[in-house]
Amino acid sequence: MARYLLGRTAGLVFAIFVASLITFLLMHSVPGGPFDETKMPLPPAAKANILRKYGLDKPLWEQYVRYMWNALQGDFGVPFQSPTETVTELIRRVWVPTLQLGLMTVFLSYSLGLTLGIVAALRQNTWLDYTVSLFATSGMTVPSFVIATWLILIFAVRLRWLPTGGWGEPKHYIMPVLAYALLPMAMVARYTRVSMLEVLHADYIRTARSKGLKERWVVLRHVFKNASIPLITVLIVFIPDLLTGSIFIESVFRIPGLGRFFVTSTFQRDYPMIMALILLIAVLWGVTYLVADVLLTVVDPRVRLRD
Repeated sequence: MARYLLGRTAGLVFAIFVASLITFLLMHSVPGGPFDETKMPLPPAAKANILRKYGLDKPLWEQYVRYMWNALQGDFGVPFQSPTETVTELIRRVWVPTLQLGLMTVFLSYSLGLTLGIVAALRQNTWLDYTVSLFATSGMTVPSFVIATWLILIFAVRLRWLPTGGWGEPKHYIMPVLAYALLPMAMVARYTRVSMLEVLHADYIRTARSKGLKERWVVLRHVFKNASIPLITVLIVFIPDLLTGSIFIESVFRIPGLGRFFVTSTFQRDYPMIMALILLIAVLWGVTYLVADVLLTVVDPRVRLRD
């Protein structure tokens, strides 16, 4: 186990290095820059001083090596769009609303999605099953920004029950969480239903029922436990996306979160901010897959992490 974790950690470090290198090269391969004279006319001396201040006058390889060396020490630089604070401080400030939105979305989508999927599987070919299937199909096909627009039109414009946007009060959380949770909830419900149906028709389930076990214990101790094995592999990968923010949801509801800042950083060519966000996302994805592998060994004793 220890050797496996060390190997996976080494692979994660290598993947982060590759992602950072590709991102760095792509950023500098696009024509223009954060201090392009077409957007901000500056005297040559002033522009040279700014480039020297941020180290942009150095060769690309030196810029990359210096940035990664500083990043390993926890220094991700100063964002061009907010030079009064560091990148770490800026991410810490704007990630709070995104984490709040993401955690509430994860709880709502996974709890309701699992419940709907289990009910649909246990009531196969009934109106409950058809309703859940229709909901799952609709949730996977209708874009989140369309759902957000409908929610605003109904609950904010027509009924005037909720504000159209903003963040900080409980009434601001309702519509963004509902709009953001629809897609993962539909995916969780769909995959749960399919996994449950595969297990429900297995021979050992019929054997457990023939022994006189109550249906509740058959579902909880045998069906759901074995059905959760593919669910861990498929569904846990949604969590990094939910925790790093949605560009559309945060823009529609005017949430000052990480998703919106990623877009503004890209348009403004904020190199330190872009690099830090890419590294953050890469770390979240790598850790998530590692956690999924470890959870599989807990749920399924047949799975072993080989050293």
